[in-house]
Amino acid sequence: MKRSRVSSVVLDPVRESLISSSGALLLGEAARVAGLDRLLSSALAPWRPARAIHDPGKVLLDLASAVALGGDCAADLAVVRAQPDLFGPVASDPTVSRLVTTLAADIEAALPAIRAARAQARAGVWARRRPLSGQAGTREGGQVILDLDATLVGAHSEKELAQPTHKRTFGFSPMCVFVDHGEHGTGEPLVLQLRGGKASPWDKEDHITALDLALAQLPEQERGQVLVRTDSGGCSKAFLHHITETGLEYSIGFPAHETVKSAIEAIPAQAWRAAVDGDGEPRDGAQVAEITAWMPTPTRNSRPGPNHWPAQMRVIVRRERPHPGAQLRLVDPDGWRITCFATNTTGPGWTLAALEVRHRQRARAEDRIRALKDTGMRNLPFYGFAQNQIWLEIVSLAAELLAWTQTLAWDPHEPARRWEPKRLRLRILAVAGRIIRTGRRRRLRLPREWPWNRLIDTGWHALRTT
Repeated sequence: MKRSRVSSVVLDPVRESLISSSGALLLGEAARVAGLDRLLSSALAPWRPARAIHDPGKVLLDLASAVALGGDCAADLAVVRAQPDLFGPVASDPTVSRLVTTLAADIEAALPAIRAARAQARAGVWARRRPLSGQAGTREGGQVILDLDATLVGAHSEKELAQPTHKRTFGFSPMCVFVDHGEHGTGEPLVLQLRGGKASPWDKEDHITALDLALAQLPEQERGQVLVRTDSGGCSKAFLHHITETGLEYSIGFPAHETVKSAIEAIPAQAWRAAVDGDGEPRDGAQVAEITAWMPTPTRNSRPGPNHWPAQMRVIVRRERPHPGAQLRLVDPDGWRITCFATNTTGPGWTLAALEVRHRQRARAEDRIRALKDTGMRNLPFYGFAQNQIWLEIVSLAAELLAWTQTLAWDPHEPARRWEPKRLRLRILAVAGRIIRTGRRRRLRLPREWPWNRLIDTGWHALRTT
């Protein structure tokens, strides 16, 4: 075994300090372009003590930067604090703890203030470079797709409202809403609404609240052409009526109950059409059909809310031969795996196959949740429920910084636009550099042979000229 080329470690306080997160310079520039630093400072001004040294907005932005770099608790702010040449003066851990406690104590006012700042920053970013293809307000690539999904976050101690979940774990069940950037991008979180562990993934009121909060996060001119996508957890009459009354479209998973099985048995064989994959090519062993006309009328019940589905709702079903080892359900007839969804989309070009592909792309929300859990959401570090809700806002800020940096720094067809946070950190954010002071100017010198220097260089110049 060969020995390491490094024979010893030397701590030399005289030489120029190394920057271990040089790529984070792009995050800071994206925050400046979005106006996030200014907006957060203004929004949180009421919670700044008269003699405070550190601005609350700057503290939250520093925390978000630490989370974007891979931190998962407030103590990881030390990574940012250790690099003042890059991030400036950073608050101490006690100052951060006091700020989070102060904001949590006034959560009803502080939370809307933070969210308003995020919404204004998002409008600024989208005005400079829209992360979606196509024109705003059009279906041809311009449609804004919102993905709603509940997830589970574990807790390893008795935190406030940490409870047993429906999957027999212990922790919380936040409701998430994302914007899908499409095939040439990732996505950004609009809402991370913390809920107790016992919260149901099928709660219609939580879905309605999350959707309303998400619409408030979008730029005003983008709210007229929105598609709402969820799994079957969002399939309630009240939620679908709310979407319809708001003037939006939807693509919602529909439970394959006995009524669906009866409708499938009643439709003629010629009603089935070939399904396609994401590239528009035929999908082997998969077919789609519309069963709206064969669905029975819902029976009235005593529960509050509407007793009927929206008037323009269509129910579309896909059948597919399961892959080897897959287990069929009781409602899967004749060896077919059945999945259904409901939509109110009509018009030229929206064939059954196209609608089914669009709904299946809802799986990108699972990727967004996984990326969030890799960006601070896996661990809710505080005991108090309100404090952990503030933490989720910090996680949202971190994820938005990453997404906005990708949107503003690189061309839409650049592969780096699609990188998940883990890869972005490894290749761009974590590169070491050295601050060089020359000619009354400070320069950041990067390693000459770093493979992704081109992306850092082009990203920096794009942000500076945006």
